[in-house]
Amino acid sequence: MDLRVNKENAISFYKTAFLGNPRLAIDTYASTEYIQHNPSVANGRQGFIDYFERMQRVYPEKTITFVRCIAEGDLVALHTHQVWPDDDQYVTMDFFKFDQYGKICEHWDSIQQIPKTSANPNTMY
Repeated sequence: MDLRVNKENAISFYKTAFLGNPRLAIDTYASTEYIQHNPSVANGRQGFIDYFERMQRVYPEKTITFVRCIAEGDLVALHTHQVWPDDDQYVTMDFFKFDQYGKICEHWDSIQQIPKTSANPNTMY
């Protein structure tokens, strides 16, 4: 496995879907068998497409910044900063598993809203 290529593909997959073209993301970067672990998104390729098409219709002005990308073996982890309407901000951590053909075949994530105040001066990044 080429870790550099997997990192680039994970970022491109997420960015393409998040910014409004989930069908292209799935067709280009995902395996025919796509397993989804986020309980808000239906399993499979069509579930992914439906979720991100709905997010684009409802929240077209959302933005994403990729803060970190780490790869090991067949896994890539992304640490992102998302800004939604009304300055609603989230930190996310997404994990993508790649199959032997270099396609994304499985996804896990954790999403946390960034609080307005903190008990320490450190950012979540």
